[in-house]
Amino acid sequence: MSECMVLIAISVIAFSGVPGLLLNRHSAVGQWLSVVLAVGGALLGIVGTLQYAVLGESEPISLHWAVPGGEFAVAVDGISTIFLLPIFLIPMLGAIYGLSYWRQSEHPDNGRKLRLFYGLVTASLAMIVVSQNAILFLVAWEIMALSAFFLVTTEDDDERVRDAGWVYLAATHFATLCLFGMFALLRNIAGSFVLAPLPEDAITPGVATTVFLLALAGFGLKAGLMPLHVWLPGAHAMAPSHVSALMSGVLIKIGIYGLVRVVSFFPHPPVWWGGILLALGTVSGVLGVAFAVGQHDLKRLLAYHSVENIGIIVMGIGLALLGRSMQRADWVALGLAGALLHVWNHSLFKSLLFFSAGSVVYATHTREIDHLGGLSKQMPATALAFAVGAVAICGLPPLNGFVSELFLYLGLFRTLGIGAGRSWVGAAFAAPALALIGALAVLCFVKAFGVVFLGSARTAHAEHVKESGLSMTGPMAVLVVGCVFIGLAPALVAPALDRAITEWAPGLPPAELRLASLAPLGWISVMGLGLVCVTVAASAYLRFRLRRGEVGSASTWGCGYAIPSPTMQYTSSSFAAMLVRLFASVLRPKVHETPIEGLFAHEGRFESHVPDTVLDGMIQPSVRSIAELFSRFRVLQQGSIQVYLSYIFMTLLVLLLWSIL
Repeated sequence: MSECMVLIAISVIAFSGVPGLLLNRHSAVGQWLSVVLAVGGALLGIVGTLQYAVLGESEPISLHWAVPGGEFAVAVDGISTIFLLPIFLIPMLGAIYGLSYWRQSEHPDNGRKLRLFYGLVTASLAMIVVSQNAILFLVAWEIMALSAFFLVTTEDDDERVRDAGWVYLAATHFATLCLFGMFALLRNIAGSFVLAPLPEDAITPGVATTVFLLALAGFGLKAGLMPLHVWLPGAHAMAPSHVSALMSGVLIKIGIYGLVRVVSFFPHPPVWWGGILLALGTVSGVLGVAFAVGQHDLKRLLAYHSVENIGIIVMGIGLALLGRSMQRADWVALGLAGALLHVWNHSLFKSLLFFSAGSVVYATHTREIDHLGGLSKQMPATALAFAVGAVAICGLPPLNGFVSELFLYLGLFRTLGIGAGRSWVGAAFAAPALALIGALAVLCFVKAFGVVFLGSARTAHAEHVKESGLSMTGPMAVLVVGCVFIGLAPALVAPALDRAITEWAPGLPPAELRLASLAPLGWISVMGLGLVCVTVAASAYLRFRLRRGEVGSASTWGCGYAIPSPTMQYTSSSFAAMLVRLFASVLRPKVHETPIEGLFAHEGRFESHVPDTVLDGMIQPSVRSIAELFSRFRVLQQGSIQVYLSYIFMTLLVLLLWSIL
């Protein structure tokens, strides 16, 4: 029954953008029809997914397909359930958000295109997750890849948007080529394209390693795992904000799903598989947040935090793989629970942050952090939503990010060998790295929130703005509730995680994989509720004193200047300067500075820009060099048929001589 409801939901969502194509491009009717279909399909999909989560009953569907080797085989299980819920929830909220953010009347040239591919990418993501056949998986994967390209390039009249789209398209098709090779090898091992655990006697170490590396490259590119993240910052920044929320909150998780699913096929993975995932996750987490700190573009800053959080998720998968290799059920449970719960958590708080950033962009018409300031007075709901998302993404209690990161801490501490069982002490070094990630994230979001929402307006962009409408703030409120709910009641989501973990590691005793016995779920709720009560009481007391007039108000101290101005506030460059210098060997910042000299100094200036080291510093220069090299062969193109015939003749002559010799 769950499979039928999910398939119907996929069909409705895929069709949701079609009615708008049949109506006038200035008409809002098509947009409303699209939203109704998208919301209805998503609700049906959520109900079908929750039905399996509660009852645990699955009825796989398998239909004949004329494609060689293909089969229309779909099923819902514990692992797919984890990914289906955000796949249906986030695009549903995004469709509602788009009613105001991307009105058809304001975007007659591209509004219909956006909604068509918004529905297609959502449907294809859900189809990937329930696919039980590699051919069906790849078909859905390609639909997702192409649909996302058209979403990224919604405003294709902008050259920067087109550039970001082409980088994404090249990266996603390189990932697809890797997956073709991976599935071909799996087909040789299993004898069919069915996605199922592999027979142990048919696996050779060399083939298994090749499959793993191809999966890591293909799925790592889609997930944005550093250094395979090159497409992600540009695509997230240039896409409409509700598309950015879908891509960051949902689409990149499909790479995580593929990695989790494929490594589960191997009953005894080598220890180094988990070690390399743990190392790559750590590097991605630390450098992702370091790059984020140096950004001036609000959405690009959030994009680099996606790289960071993908790193945290991959750290959890790496720990779980180590546990599976070394038969440590506690590592498996805590590592995979941390990873899968962080998939949920990141979908919630990152979508919340992109919706909040979109609200700022919609009101101010700029993404530049240094052009903003003082928005909390005029946009209190957006400021509150951004603050909640910032606290959650920093892994602070009592919100959801704290819970998933706590699971990872508990699992990493257990690798020290305390108690019975084998140990792998190297994994414990990821724990201080995770703490460093959290500290840097706090610094980054103090900068982002402070410069954007506090202080006073730096430019005219931030003056005379107003709060966004209910269709934009409503989806933010839903996501705020989700962040608070998981943070205060993790025991309610633990059964879904337990089922997924048990299915992923069937060779381990289910009783040893229970989260309730490994993590203090009850104490998390108690401490979270206590913190909420203290915060509410302190806020009420402060408001009481302010109303009684016991606290005075005065202008901010202006360093001795008689007339302070907005230019005396911290900028994003100055706030992050110390940290950017600390990571300068990796970030390679470009600094523009006019130092202040003398007692009566002239105007000073400091500004730093942090380009992407991999894309801007390595890939693009290499591509330009290769293009320049091949351009020298244009001399061979003379535009004469006689010359081309002579090339053919000489080639045949050389081949003939080669065969004789």
